Amino acid sequence: MDLQQFSDALAAAVEKAGRSTVTVDARGRLPATGVVWSADGEILTADHVVRRDENINVTLPDGSRFSARLVGRDPSSDLALLKIEAAGLDVPEWAEVRVGHLVLALGRPDDLQAAVSNVVSLGGPVRGAFRHLEAYIQTDVTMFPGFSGGPLVDVSGRVAGVNSSALARGASIAVPVAAARRVADALRQHGRIQRGFLGISTQPVPLPEAIAAQAGQPSGLMIIGVEKDSPAEKGGLLQGDVLIGLGGQRITEVEALQAALGPGTVGQAVAVRVVRGGQIAELSVVVGERV
Repeated sequence: MDLQQFSDALAAAVEKAGRSTVTVDARGRLPATGVVWSADGEILTADHVVRRDENINVTLPDGSRFSARLVGRDPSSDLALLKIEAAGLDVPEWAEVRVGHLVLALGRPDDLQAAVSNVVSLGGPVRGAFRHLEAYIQTDVTMFPGFSGGPLVDVSGRVAGVNSSALARGASIAVPVAAARRVADALRQHGRIQRGFLGISTQPVPLPEAIAAQAGQPSGLMIIGVEKDSPAEKGGLLQGDVLIGLGGQRITEVEALQAALGPGTVGQAVAVRVVRGGQIAELSVVVGERV
């Protein structure tokens, strides 16, 4: 393939994916971008570009304009699901990408725009106080104003992820389609992502050598505070306990605890292992929902 053929192939990829790339007007300044998620009117976009819950408008590639309803949003993954009353929308083909793949970021804050990039890294999970991502794609694309919420596209015009300029400072990040689909499914069902909650404050501590050998791990999380009437208090957790396991998963750091408190644990009784008085004890705690 010569350079002209390669250039034509990229233009064809932009045109193909562009049929599923829409304008999202949900803030007071430059509109952003969204991806057609279902033929019957679901639009997935970035949460941070949806600054209002009402008076949201979506413009399709053919110029037709629709009022949109906010189905749900998840700030921790920077995704929001919208719904317009439309049918027969052009759902994109989906793809997975690898490090080194050439990709394009598409935006439609007004007319369709595109920027060429390549995949720098694949990572995840990320679980912190403000971000919760099962996986991510990092590229070196320049995220022009209004590109957030738009698709990351391979050279065949298939969508590999949803772009965001807000997930990492100074880095261009996309949520892969598989991870975005799970978020969208939860938003469709609940309007939010359910996250588990125990009601404890913790800090990492090393375990005594004998306990570490018995538990099969070098450290745990000492409970330094238990909220009143919290799931932890109701389950019998005490200040001074060292948390070493939850739901069959070893807990050695805060990130591991956050990972163990996934959406599927809310309302469920889970086994909690702690070190108390120099002995390993097991309790059962019904996980609450973080609000």
